[in-house]
Order: sequence, then structure tokens, then C-alpha cells
Amino acid sequence: MKFGVIGAGQMGGGIAQVAAQSGFDVLVQDMKQEFLDRGRAVIQKSLAKLHEKGRLPDVPEAVLARIQFTTNLTDFADCDLVVEAIVENERVKADLFRQLGQIVKPEGVLASNTSSIPITALASASGRPDRFIGMHFMNPVPLMQLVEVIRGYSTSDATAQYVTETAHKMGKTPLACNDFPGFVSNRILMPMLNEAIQCVMEGVAEPEAIDGIMKLGMNHPMGPLTLADFIGLDTCLAIMEVLHQGLGDDKYRPSPLLRKMVQAGLLGRKSGQGFYSY
Repeated sequence: MKFGVIGAGQMGGGIAQVAAQSGFDVLVQDMKQEFLDRGRAVIQKSLAKLHEKGRLPDVPEAVLARIQFTTNLTDFADCDLVVEAIVENERVKADLFRQLGQIVKPEGVLASNTSSIPITALASASGRPDRFIGMHFMNPVPLMQLVEVIRGYSTSDATAQYVTETAHKMGKTPLACNDFPGFVSNRILMPMLNEAIQCVMEGVAEPEAIDGIMKLGMNHPMGPLTLADFIGLDTCLAIMEVLHQGLGDDKYRPSPLLRKMVQAGLLGRKSGQGFYSY
């Protein structure tokens, strides 16, 4: 099977790594060679770590040899499945899928790793809505078990079955849901993170106490503010806005503090400062 990934960042790199570990021939595309080089280095490091812990049956070099890198979208013509993992912006994703719909062979399946953007809208842009689906991997991809499989309005049963089987071959647990704002994972998770941010804004407790209460009281492995920093506060804001617009209910209104922190460039781990310093 030829498995395409668009985007060599944290998510794209992780998806490519797991696909290669599963024995697929993988092609990764990004805009610039430096992004591809950075992605390759991260994959290499991750494979070495898994190998060290005895959790990689193959040698890292053999897995890496199954991954090719390119800056050229036309190289995806003969891919059986292409998963997009680029910036969380509907217009940019739709533009990409318009191109991919023209490039990838007609029987090829297109998938988006979006965490909240409507699958049906992206499917329409692709020109092959029956062979389009959401494949929402969790971060970090090599370690997390879940793939949310999201059917758009026109996704065929054959496409859903094919992607579900592929996820199983990748050692993941695919769980199906329908195309509503935020799907299941973020519709439930993001309002909780948003509420934790609201608690900081209202002075209910310090960030450490909020995270400690959720870890010790609710048995969460990571507190909500630590998790928000890990995801990226800009991504959290983008998803809350999708929920707010898509469902039209004020309970999904992003916290003013979240908005202000993003405006200030405090994005969490990736910028070195969010609710905590990194």
C-alpha cells in the first residue's frame, strides 16, 4: 500500500512514522525542504527511542527507508490513501484538497487529520466526497491508541471500511463518529480546557492547583492547563471558535483569557510560555 502524508510537522511526522512501522510505503510532503529535514530528524529520534525500549520489532533504519520525502504534490498521483495534517485552517485545507482531487488517482482515498473542521466541507472541495473521510489521530501519534474515524455526509461504506482496516493495520483502535463540530473528542475535551482557563481568569485557583485537582481528583494523567499548553493555546482557540460557530451555543464561547494569551503570543509549549514556562 502506498500511504501519503501532507505535512511533516508533529502530527504528519507521527502518522508517517506509524504507517512506515506498519510496513506501508510512505510519502511525506511539505512546502520547504527544511520542514522535511526537521520532520525526518524527529521521526529518527522517535524510532531510536522506541528501539531502545524494545518496542520496535524492526531496526529504525529499515522503517526510515520506507519513508520518502518530497516538496512536490504531483508525486502523490499513485497513492492509495493520502492523509492531510497541515495547519488548522479550513480555507488552506480546502485549497489543498481541490489540488489533491485532481492529482491522486481516482480510486485513491483522501483523509483529513483535522481536529474540528467539517469533513463534509473538505470532502466537497476534493471533488470525490464518497472517497473522503476524517482520520483524527491523537498526539503523540506513535504512542496514542485512538483514531477518530469521521464520516462526511457522502462518505461511502467502502471508504469507511477501508480506512478502519488501515487504522487496525497501523495498530490503532479506530472509533467511528459522524461529522458534527468538534466530532466527539474535542466537543467534550475543549469545553473542559476552556472552563479551566475561565477558572484561572476568575481567580478560582492557581494553575498548579487546578491541574492538581483534576489529576488527583479525576485521575487525569495530565491537568487541563498543562494539556492546553501541550496542544497549543492557538489550536485550542481555533477549535473553540469552530464549536461556537458550528453549534451556536454560548457554552462554547472561548474564554477571554484564552483569546488574550493567543494575542500576546503565549501559545504554550511551542512558544516557551503559556500557563507554565518551558
